[in-house]
Order: sequence, then C-alpha cells, then structure tokens
Amino acid sequence: MTQYDFRKYHYRSINAGNDAERAAINQELKDLYASLPDEEKEEFNRQLQTFLAKEMGRLKSNYESVKGGLGDN
Repeated sequence: MTQYDFRKYHYRSINAGNDAERAAINQELKDLYASLPDEEKEEFNRQLQTFLAKEMGRLKSNYESVKGGLGDN
C-alpha cells in the first residue's frame, strides 16, 4: 500500500506566495489522483480524509488553547 505525503502539499500550500501558486499545488494533487488506477483511488481518499481530520483536530486544539489564554473577551 502506497503512503501519500499530504503534509508536503499542505505545507507548500501554506507557504505559497500567492493564490496562483496555491492553485498550482492543488492541481498537482488533483493530477496525482487522476493518474492513480481506480483500485488505488479509494485508499488515496481514505488517507486524505484521515490527514484532514487530524489537521482539523490539531488546528481546533491550537485555536482553543489560544482562545482560552485570551479569556472571555
């Protein structure tokens, strides 16, 4: 089973200089998906959903820790 490095795309997108660069990175990911055999697309999607869930959980945790430090403003 292939392991996909979504973090690499994520960090590149975060550090993109502009929207066009971000769109090009997103297109790379779409092209990778399109190039996969159908039997691998399901695994790709599973890994992507897992990555996104972990990232959203991490961001929520970071937000709540910062929000908690600010008080009830």
